[in-house]
Order: sequence, then structure tokens, then C-alpha cells
Amino acid sequence: MFEMANEKKKKQPWIQNFLNRYRVVIINETTFEEKFFLKISQFNIIVLVTFFIALIVIGSFFLVAYTPLKEFIPGYTSLSIRKEAIRNAFYIDSLSVEFQKQGRFIQSIKSALTGEIDWEENSLLNPKNASPDLLISDNVMIEADSLLRLEVIQEDKYNVIPNDLNNVKYLLYSPAKGPISQNYDVDKKHFAVDIVLEENAPVMAVANGTVIFAEWTAETGHVIIVKHDYGLLSVYKHNSYLEKSQGELVKVGEVIAKAGNTGEFSTGWHLHFELWINGYSVDPTNYIEF
Repeated sequence: MFEMANEKKKKQPWIQNFLNRYRVVIINETTFEEKFFLKISQFNIIVLVTFFIALIVIGSFFLVAYTPLKEFIPGYTSLSIRKEAIRNAFYIDSLSVEFQKQGRFIQSIKSALTGEIDWEENSLLNPKNASPDLLISDNVMIEADSLLRLEVIQEDKYNVIPNDLNNVKYLLYSPAKGPISQNYDVDKKHFAVDIVLEENAPVMAVANGTVIFAEWTAETGHVIIVKHDYGLLSVYKHNSYLEKSQGELVKVGEVIAKAGNTGEFSTGWHLHFELWINGYSVDPTNYIEF
């Protein structure tokens, strides 16, 4: 009991001294007049020092985090570099998409020439890849009562985006007028329509474009391929004569070839017509009224 009392006495002065308040006075050295005084304790000093340190730490954090000063921290990239990196990432992504489109476009030209088509990737089994904003119109409008019929056909059948004619980007012209002897058939791997025509009947461009191929091939005779806007590619095979050569510009409805019966694969006077959109083969009858 005696030892516990002694320990209590020893602790008492320390706690008391910690909480004791002191008076800090500022006195005029000449007149000894009291100018200013401050009452303070050790506890108050500790609280003030802690608060001051916390204020410095928090202020430094916000100063570095939300001002350009953070760029001077080793290992921290500047804001301009980060913006440039993000911009470059978008550019790379865009270039990647364009590179894929170019790859599909080149492959579509190769497939159109050789006739070897990967139908699982290029046919209408993937319609989402072949859905441009196209509105295909018949080029023959004779009688007044046919105008209403044409309008209904355009809105209900040939408009890819129904009831939104403001989004129409393109009109396609029929390459020739005649009965279709063989339709577009994925199962038979016939990615075109065959149009029966008379000898040397005119074959016309479906839209404005540039001739990118106009040559003779053993399998399909005289072939002409026209590149149009919006990733569109039209192919005309088995012609007897080509009116245009590679590199020439053509207008919609302009005669570019004469119908023929050339090439090993030809079975009579007709036009073998293919339509490609963004590197994918599509059924021309979904876009053109023959």
C-alpha cells in the first residue's frame, strides 16, 4: 500500500505539470509595461503542433495532386504526355480498324476474281457486317400510278433504315434489265446473280466510281470491277467487250461493258453480277430491283 501511494504521488506531479497552464508575457524592456500575454499548457502546444503538421501534410497533398507541381515528381508523367498517349491510342485503334477494312477489301477483290469465297465470313450469314445505309431504287418509272408502288417498295423493302429517309446515303442503278436465271445462293456458294441478256446488251455501272480492274480471265472472260463510295464494290463478269479500262472514272448508269458469253464458266449470254460491301459479299436483289 505504501509503495502504491508513492507511485501515485510520483505520477501526480507529471500529469499536473502536463495540464498546468503557463502565462507567456511580452513586456516593454524600457518601461516594463506588459504588452501581450498568452495562457498556454503543454497539452495545448502538442495539439497546436499536431494540427499544424496535419495542415501542412493535407495542403501539400492537394497542392501536388491538383496542380502542375505533380509533373516534377520522379516517375509521374506530365499531363501533356498522358493526353498524347490517349490520343495515340485512339489513332492506333482507328488505324487498326481501317487496316482490317483494307484487308477485307483486298480479300473481296481477290475472291471476286478467283471465285473462292469464304462463305462463313462473307455471306449474309453475317448481315451486321453488311448493312450500309443504302437505298436502292428502280431506274424505270414510266406511268404515274407506278410512283406510289415505287414509294411503297422503297420504304418497305429496299430501305435498310425504315422510316428514316434522312439517313439515305446512296442510290444504286440496275446494271442490266433482264430475267434472273440464277439467284444469290449461299448453300451453292453462288455469291452473285446471273441476269439473262441478249448478245452485246449494255452493262451499266450501278453507281459513280472508279474502275480498279478491267481484264480478261480464263474462267470468267472479260471482267470489270468498279470501286464506289461507302465501301461498295461491284463486279461484272462474262462480258464480250469492256468499254472502260483500269483507272477510269464512271458515272451511275454509264455503259461500262457489253454482255457476253466469255470464259470457261459461262453457260450462255448473261451477266454475272456481284455486290460487295465493306469486304463482305451481299445479295444484290436486297438492294437493286432488276
